Amino acid sequence: MQSITSELVHQTIRRRPAESHKGTYGRVMLIGGNQNFGGAIIMAATAAIYSGAGLVTVATDLVNLTSLHAQLPEAMVVDYHQTAMMTQLLKTMDVIVIGPGLGTDQFAARLLTTVLAQVQPQQRVVIDGSALTLLATRTQPLPAAQIVVTPHQMEWQRLSGLKIADQTPTANHLAQQRLGVTAIVKAHHTTVYTTDRVWFNPGGTPAMATGGMGDTLAGMIGGFTAQFKDFTNAILSAVYLHSEIADDLAQARYVVLPHQISAEIPKYMHRYSLN
Repeated sequence: MQSITSELVHQTIRRRPAESHKGTYGRVMLIGGNQNFGGAIIMAATAAIYSGAGLVTVATDLVNLTSLHAQLPEAMVVDYHQTAMMTQLLKTMDVIVIGPGLGTDQFAARLLTTVLAQVQPQQRVVIDGSALTLLATRTQPLPAAQIVVTPHQMEWQRLSGLKIADQTPTANHLAQQRLGVTAIVKAHHTTVYTTDRVWFNPGGTPAMATGGMGDTLAGMIGGFTAQFKDFTNAILSAVYLHSEIADDLAQARYVVLPHQISAEIPKYMHRYSLN
């Protein structure tokens, strides 16, 4: 098991070249946020934008439109019930994040199946939250693309078949290889399973134990993988920075809220980008 280090993050987050534009930093679509869980997709989209993704589109239930525009004017919004329009936009995306606040009803299941069927090999996909539950309960093929799943331990139990008590690094790595995806198993100290290695995240604090923390991480991963070519290092850097920010905030806070982490991302990324 190898620890994620600040040096790896420093190597990943580089100073932006002067000759660049919003298209340089990736197009991300986040899909989720039903009538009851709009906050999840808003937090994920906030993290993606604050992580530096160039263009962010949110496909969601339009009940969330006003809140999204009020809190996040940088994001474009599309009604995820308009499947034809959404799938056309999907083709132009570099990264797809699906699951935050998606729900597990029949519509959500059909939407997940439709999205996964449209994914192209060059795209990167982050599967989070409700989408993980749907994958665990409905057998369907995963696309031939770079995919990362972000389960907490109970979601990983559903997805991998491993009970929490049996989730050792070796067992988790074998399960990850069987699934053919990068797996981020969230816990006090999150562990990331890649094709050939197990990565240990040294950060993390109980102050993070609040709703929306995973949505924020999923959005960060979307933003990082849209910008940085090395898929694994982008994921590891997002995981590390997510908890490092929380650890620092927790020195003066009993509870760290997800939006507080998002607000700090640009400052930390700037620090790591300096030579």
